[in-house]
Amino acid sequence: MTGIPHHPAGEPDPLRALDLERLRCRTSMKWRTYPADVLPLWVAEMDVPLAEAVVRAVTDALALGDTGYPTGTAYAEALAAFAADRWDWDGIAIERTAIVPDVMLGVVEMLRLVTGPGDPVIVDPPVYPPFFQFIGHMDRKVVEVPLGPGLRLDPAALEETFRAATAGSGRAAYLLCSPHNPTGTVHTAGELATVAALAERYGVRVVADEIHAPLVTPGVPFVPYLSVPGAERGLSLMSASKGWNLAGLKAAVALAGPGAATDLARLPEEVGHGPSHIGVIAHTAALRAGTGWLDALLAGLAANRNLLARLLAEHLPAIRLHPAEATYLAWLDCRALDLGDDPAQVFLERGRVAVNSGLPFGTGGAGHVRLNLATSPEILTDGVRRMAAALPPTGTGS
Repeated sequence: MTGIPHHPAGEPDPLRALDLERLRCRTSMKWRTYPADVLPLWVAEMDVPLAEAVVRAVTDALALGDTGYPTGTAYAEALAAFAADRWDWDGIAIERTAIVPDVMLGVVEMLRLVTGPGDPVIVDPPVYPPFFQFIGHMDRKVVEVPLGPGLRLDPAALEETFRAATAGSGRAAYLLCSPHNPTGTVHTAGELATVAALAERYGVRVVADEIHAPLVTPGVPFVPYLSVPGAERGLSLMSASKGWNLAGLKAAVALAGPGAATDLARLPEEVGHGPSHIGVIAHTAALRAGTGWLDALLAGLAANRNLLARLLAEHLPAIRLHPAEATYLAWLDCRALDLGDDPAQVFLERGRVAVNSGLPFGTGGAGHVRLNLATSPEILTDGVRRMAAALPPTGTGS
């Protein structure tokens, strides 16, 4: 592609750097799950080249043969500096951190620290499908508290559920998705403080998945859960994987509030053998030296969100687009199209475009799809046009 826009800091928009022919050379899940005639706008992989700082750090490590086992606190230190600079939060205590294989495996380990087999784990659907899968596989019970009006947290419903879940001195955990996937909702300081107060009142342990924290729209404040009053017994998982497209380079950081330090200290030693040493190097480089690239990405994502709104208004006006404040995902309400509970299947079969079905996201997912807009404007435009072409001949989409 030519004429790639540059961010004021001098970084080019990474979303405009790769064309479709180049992307189809990739061998990852996004590009190899479906036949070549399907345009993939589904799984959380971005169509971007990596930040130069990441490429340089990984290349240098490979040239040195530095491919052994991870050690040290460089990743946590880089995250602490990033948090202080981006979120004005200096609350990451390195001694209350641990490196884990990735965010979801870290979530599992945190839940094992604060719950036992059969205990309830509360989630807010529609929410990231692996929440259901991982909780079930570890022999905990999923309890749904659907998002409330505006697809925001529902404090009254959470309080009722917290009370019931811990009746009789039972243990329970609340798995908080912040920012929320798939809606892109960024929880406010007030909302998170309410969660913390309710959790303390009823003895519920909060585990926050904050993997999308670097991907908040400029001008919208991200509030780390552990930064709010009352969250001292909380646990959090953070990573550079989503912000810099490093899912295949496994690593994440587990963080404990002051009141959860003894819990984190019980993390089995073998968990620390799971992360990739190269992953730790890549994530550390991203946080330390990849912020210019991230800013250019965020500007490109903001432009793509606006483009998607215009494309839907033109080609699929019956689809209701939930305004997202974070992530590179769009949550689309397709119920007015009368395509049934799983419109993603229709878009795939008739339009040859892959988006995520809303059904695995739990309550509130039927009739919805999740679309990945971390791609070029040209591919995004083609994707929406394909979705429109999937409508039955008599459907107007309006």
